Amino acid sequence: MNTLRVVNLGQIADATVDFGDLTILVGPQAAGKSLILQTWKLAIDSGEVVASLRDAGYALSSKDELIDAYYGEGMRAIWTLSTEIRVDGQRFSLDRVLKSKSAPARVYFVPAHRALLMSEGWPAPFMRLKADTPTVARLFSQNLYERFTGRSAGDLFPVKGRLKESIRRLINDAVFHGGRVKLEKAGLQTRLELQHGDAHFPFMTWTAGQREFTPLLLGLYSVLPAQRNRKDPRIEWVIIEEPEMGLHPQALNAVLALVLDLLWRGYRVVLSTHSPFVLDVVFALRELRDSTTGVAKLREAFGLPARAEVNTFLQAALKKSARTFALLFGEDGRVRSRDISELDPASDEDAVREWGGLTGFSSRFAHAIADAAAEAET
Repeated sequence: MNTLRVVNLGQIADATVDFGDLTILVGPQAAGKSLILQTWKLAIDSGEVVASLRDAGYALSSKDELIDAYYGEGMRAIWTLSTEIRVDGQRFSLDRVLKSKSAPARVYFVPAHRALLMSEGWPAPFMRLKADTPTVARLFSQNLYERFTGRSAGDLFPVKGRLKESIRRLINDAVFHGGRVKLEKAGLQTRLELQHGDAHFPFMTWTAGQREFTPLLLGLYSVLPAQRNRKDPRIEWVIIEEPEMGLHPQALNAVLALVLDLLWRGYRVVLSTHSPFVLDVVFALRELRDSTTGVAKLREAFGLPARAEVNTFLQAALKKSARTFALLFGEDGRVRSRDISELDPASDEDAVREWGGLTGFSSRFAHAIADAAAEAET
């Protein structure tokens, strides 16, 4: 599966995404990025989705019930008689989805608003979350719940052998600053804590960035096994919505190093983002791909040490294909896609030059300052 076309789904009039090894979706709020990513998951993992919903008590006797159950209660209005979904040119049928048999997931989906799934530092199981929560979020929360449940107290980060040492250091310096993320016994319960020396901080006292980053990191442990195992052989795709949520650029830098590690491990990665920094990294991958010093320059940009394991995963990332698509509202208020993979800052087309709108506003203010300075000199 490589290409998804979505026609008349919610606010989306017509959008086509031709996935690379790394694919980025950008666009303003409510442009439909989540709809596209959730639809891609449904197309690939129909068996897992249907089995999970039926195990939770959903009858799924009609397409409307499936849409409400999957995208979130009340969402059936997004799918009309004129809606058309095509995967690699073939029409995608909800009737076929309803007949799907249980199958292992091939897509690991990390939703936005991850911290909202953590009640006082403990993830909610699938069935505990309300029907208006999209299934991708419920599956992610269930994955975390299973990771926590029955686990004895102990360290979750940093853990020797879990993640590359250079990336662990990036994460520590950017997010936890010497603290240790632990499951700790508190009376009869086990709770998530951040430990600094003798001080133990429960989840709700952490910074907003730490609360957003931790479920992202612990979720990715599912596809970042111990170093002797490069990847989960069942999973082909990793989707991460808005990796920048709540994060300082230094922490986002660590997340993007993790993304390059995922590419080295053999996953195809899809991100949705509102952060120009994400596209800075994609632009650097594009520009440094054919440079004899590309690996060294990329390593310096990330602040990674000159080690063989670092050079290996950065070199692999430079060889991967990267695609970027902007979802943009037209004058009719409907959304259409534009392939902006060239990311050419000198392009005559606004969508390409301004990276789907991510750099347009900052350049306007820069022009305003320059114009004011020019006027003052005259």
